[in-house]
Amino acid sequence: MFYVVLTRIVFYLGLPLCLYGAYFAIVALFGLRRPTPPAAGVAAPKKRFALIVAARNEAAVIGQLVDSLHALDYPRELYEVIVAPNNCTDDTEAIAAAHGARIFHPQGVIRSKGEVLHQVVEKVVLAESFDAMCVFDADNLADVHFLSRMNDALCSGAQVAQGFRDSKNPEQSAISSCYSICYWMVNQFYNAARSALGLSALVNGSGFAVSTALLRRLGGWHTVTMTEDYEFSAQCAMIGERVHFIPEALIYDEQPLTFSQSWKQRRRWTTGSLQGLQRYGHGLFASFAGRGSVVCLDMFLTFLIPLVQLFSTVLGIVSLLLVAMGGGMVLGGVVLHGLLLAGLMIAGSAAAGVIGSAVFAAFTVLLKKRPLAGMAKGILSYWVFLFSQMVLTLLSFVKKQEIWEPIAHTSAKRIEDMNAA
Repeated sequence: MFYVVLTRIVFYLGLPLCLYGAYFAIVALFGLRRPTPPAAGVAAPKKRFALIVAARNEAAVIGQLVDSLHALDYPRELYEVIVAPNNCTDDTEAIAAAHGARIFHPQGVIRSKGEVLHQVVEKVVLAESFDAMCVFDADNLADVHFLSRMNDALCSGAQVAQGFRDSKNPEQSAISSCYSICYWMVNQFYNAARSALGLSALVNGSGFAVSTALLRRLGGWHTVTMTEDYEFSAQCAMIGERVHFIPEALIYDEQPLTFSQSWKQRRRWTTGSLQGLQRYGHGLFASFAGRGSVVCLDMFLTFLIPLVQLFSTVLGIVSLLLVAMGGGMVLGGVVLHGLLLAGLMIAGSAAAGVIGSAVFAAFTVLLKKRPLAGMAKGILSYWVFLFSQMVLTLLSFVKKQEIWEPIAHTSAKRIEDMNAA
């Protein structure tokens, strides 16, 4: 009797998880819609931008970023490149200055990118005559049209906009390939899909623009978690501002090359996602319940991902134990006892995961119009990337990452190299 009751409980608890997965799958399909091509240069250059770069020991790449920003097809008198070196032990500041960047020195102990942005916004962006800021990472390269497209977005009414985050080194290693595929998936099946539905994209670390009007509404930049971008997306949704996705505003981002680098970075991300759920989950749901904000509901469901992963793992383990303890089944005249059946279910699920992740990864690469051969390492190992992400999420429930650790960037590519690729 207890076995039957427990089996039914597991079944009914699994139904909301199926609905949850179905919601994200259905929304993702809208990312396949062909967007209406924007009219190039729909707005005359008008907005004055502060281009902000928080940099920690980035001597190898900071010069190339600053050069790409100075090469934008946007009037130079309407933007300024501002580099904020912090915790540096190399020549980041000298190189940035030599390439023509203005240097901002953050004060006090700096433990995260969000703390740098807090000071730059307060002392520069809001204190001077800027209309908006754009945030970059030191390893980025900006497409020549980036600011023109962000100007179009802001002139059309957007208060916060996320550009398309592409990769500098998608074929350099299996890990960089996996990262590239992951970002292309986020662009296509999360941000573009939500753009088509009038929902909010996610601010994605770099390559985004925020109006000073919105920053004043928020009282400046105030983020405290390990993932300031994720947190800022929630803050915007809760005051009724959605993040607009501008795929024509293109940046290139250097991806980690090794699994150890990837583990360190994604450990910080999973900690930040849990911190975001704890800090903003209630507020996002309350905004949905109180004023019917579908944007807040969608973002609340996104913030639930770590909790859903934990719940799904626990429910999966319990289900396997129930199968192992059961009487088994007869298949094709062969009696499959409980333990054998549980083992076959594990093997089948693993095979489905490996094959399914490879097929989806390959489909994403084809949508991006990249050659499958060059991305083969990432496609075939994408299941490792996804599985390790699940492990990292579960680990973060037990022990959170307390220290922001930088990832070394070494790619000396210039924007001309990306345009020639």
